Amino acid sequence: MIRTRTALRHGRTAVGVLLAGAALAACGSGAPHQGSAAVVGGEQITIAAVESRVTGLRDAVAAESGGRRTTERAGLVRRTVAELVLNQVVDKALADRRLTVTDGEIDEARESEAKLLGGVAELQRELLFKQSVPAAEVSAFYRQQLGIQKLAAAQGKDARSAEGDAVVRAALTDAGTKLRIEVNPRYGRWDVKQIGLTNTVSDWLRQPAATTA
Repeated sequence: MIRTRTALRHGRTAVGVLLAGAALAACGSGAPHQGSAAVVGGEQITIAAVESRVTGLRDAVAAESGGRRTTERAGLVRRTVAELVLNQVVDKALADRRLTVTDGEIDEARESEAKLLGGVAELQRELLFKQSVPAAEVSAFYRQQLGIQKLAAAQGKDARSAEGDAVVRAALTDAGTKLRIEVNPRYGRWDVKQIGLTNTVSDWLRQPAATTA
């Protein structure tokens, strides 16, 4: 299901696309993807970037919980890959519709929810433990969530409604198809219709063409 900002106050509620798993077949030609967690629209998401983000999240959780680290590393890595891919899919869907999310809108949303929760520290703690979003990724979180809301609002729908969910899913499915997303099979495969990861494994590193004597 797609998270919207109301998910912050009511758990992971709202529209359509929560990370399912991993999937997407390789495109068939092009350079090998050594070191890539995914390739989205020709842009690489590196394994190093994913690992860095996961380490940062685990360190943040440990700092806030007296040194106790989250043990769910495998699921966390996969979810991080899915979030990074989804961010780019949302950006593509917005760009196709000439919609934008401004820094001012992000700041306004963050300040509004910080006020509701009793301050910035409380907001960051809520995001960290309930949404797995460390402080460094808060702006990206709000950009994604506001983008999802705008995709629905552009068609006069609320992203939390069934109709809004359908609008958002259609937009993200279209964007994901255009981006030709490839995911390293260690994380699974991106399913453009489910808008998330599935467990199907496909070829990843390009094999050299066979030669004949």
